[in-house]
Amino acid sequence: MLSFKINGKNYNVDVEPETPLLWVIRDTIGLTGTKYGCGIALCGACTVHVNGRAVRSCVTPASQAVGQEITTIEGLSPDGQHPAQVAWREGDVPECGYCQPGQIMAAAALLARKPNPTDADIDREITNLCRCGTYAHIRKAIHRAAQIAARR
Repeated sequence: MLSFKINGKNYNVDVEPETPLLWVIRDTIGLTGTKYGCGIALCGACTVHVNGRAVRSCVTPASQAVGQEITTIEGLSPDGQHPAQVAWREGDVPECGYCQPGQIMAAAALLARKPNPTDADIDREITNLCRCGTYAHIRKAIHRAAQIAARR
């Protein structure tokens, strides 16, 4: 039995310690906003926060997340008003939308560390893949999210 704190709520789940955190979140707990993409930590669709740091949950063993603060896209903001979420909506960023929860989670972690990131910061740190190619919109939304956060 492993214990997790996800989005501020405690969960006890009966999974093997090496089970990827993604499957604990999606299949065991039922929070399906975090997506499965590649399964090898390349695409970033599975990005969640562990103690505020963006991690690829598809390759993070559940045992490494025990006792940590885990945040999924569902827990980023109770009302969907995190600056990144607002900027994504304002900029109409998603096309297919599949990668966007991971993109938003990666952006939120970046903004927490660097409240006013440069284009170089974004290019270096947001390595999530978007098969629709909305990278220019994502960059613009991250800059907009920084503006929104600065006004709060």
